[in-house]
Amino acid sequence: MTGVARIRLTRLRVPLKAPYRLAFGPVEHFDTIVVECDSADGRTGLGEATVLTGYTEETIEGSWRAAGEIAARLAGLDKRAARDILKSLVKKHPFTVTAFGTALEMLEGNRYLSPEREQAVRLLAGINATGEDAVHEEFERLYAQGYRTFKVKVGFEVEQDLAHVRTVQKLARGRAAIRIDANQGYSAAQGVAFARRLDPADIELFEQPCPAGDWDSHLEVARASPVPMMLDESIYGLQEIERAAELRAARFIKLKLMKLGSLEALGRSLERIRALGMAPVLGNGVACDLGCWMEACVAARHIDNAGEMNGFLRARAGLLTAGLEVREGALLIKPGYTPVLARERLQPYVVATQ
Repeated sequence: MTGVARIRLTRLRVPLKAPYRLAFGPVEHFDTIVVECDSADGRTGLGEATVLTGYTEETIEGSWRAAGEIAARLAGLDKRAARDILKSLVKKHPFTVTAFGTALEMLEGNRYLSPEREQAVRLLAGINATGEDAVHEEFERLYAQGYRTFKVKVGFEVEQDLAHVRTVQKLARGRAAIRIDANQGYSAAQGVAFARRLDPADIELFEQPCPAGDWDSHLEVARASPVPMMLDESIYGLQEIERAAELRAARFIKLKLMKLGSLEALGRSLERIRALGMAPVLGNGVACDLGCWMEACVAARHIDNAGEMNGFLRARAGLLTAGLEVREGALLIKPGYTPVLARERLQPYVVATQ
């Protein structure tokens, strides 16, 4: 089995086109680590970890240190031995390990990354504007581009959040579905107060109202909610998926590739969600084009609702030489596409290399 002959690490600070509003603070740039694994026969695999503390317990500084330590352990190993090491570390460093795991999978020619035909993966669009006029302009512009599922961020202040949702509902009017995401911003009392006053019109789901580890608070909100619930930050793998099913905590479960360690683990987890009677949702709004492309490749096989792998549309620069194509609100997955890192374009955003 061909070994890992060389590993290159690049830490980037990629600015966004506009601040991305989340309950735990605005995101103005992506802190991204790119892993490049070369085999002795000259092939290269790429992987991405865009670290946002809150989505993960990892920090960018800790992830960068861990990446250097992992790379030192993997260099020179055959791929089977390298995968064994990564499996032992995924629980502690999920985002960081995923960058290595997916780079190895690309190196091996993973089935997900080799589509046989062109497929269109529907995306949702995020409403980032505030204020009625600005929201109206943003919604209509995105609707004209073909988007039919919209995400509204809440978790800030209950009264303002309800008014914001109502503004988007007036625009949707049966034309589009709305996903509401609190990003863990509410206490149980706030979440219940928000849910009880929520008009369910056009709302597909209500995502992660309470902190990730506070399952009791989430269940309080779920019992009060007139719309289906979705868990995101509470879910890292099969253990949490099983718990959500046992507690009947949510109708939808969202996964991100960067939590699972590998494409294959992600595929298995999506199918397990479905087997347990829940609906899987996939995608990361805080990821660059490499991670979003990989998620879309998996979504093309496993997902039948709007994908959330739209972070690449927020970044001012893509990681890859050939940009991803979006047409009529869908990301196109094309056979024969080979990701190549755009080194010169990314040079202004490089923080460190190893």
